[in-house]
Amino acid sequence: MLVLSRRVGERLMIGDDVVVTILEVRSDGVRLGIDAPRSVVINRAEVIEAVRESNVEATTADDDAVEALRRLMPPRTR
Repeated sequence: MLVLSRRVGERLMIGDDVVVTILEVRSDGVRLGIDAPRSVVINRAEVIEAVRESNVEATTADDDAVEALRRLMPPRTR
């Protein structure tokens, strides 16, 4: 991990086409501006993790849900 100190108004370059600008520094956080091509996907890590956890939870069925689905199926005949 690269750790840098920056002041308000200073910028970072990521590759040739992504610019991160320090907009504001407060006691509870830092505001960043990100200038990137539309083809570059930018997301907050905590949002991606929450979506990932939600997807895993949605695919996990508990015993009650499985039983409810079984009751919806017609009985098997031989």
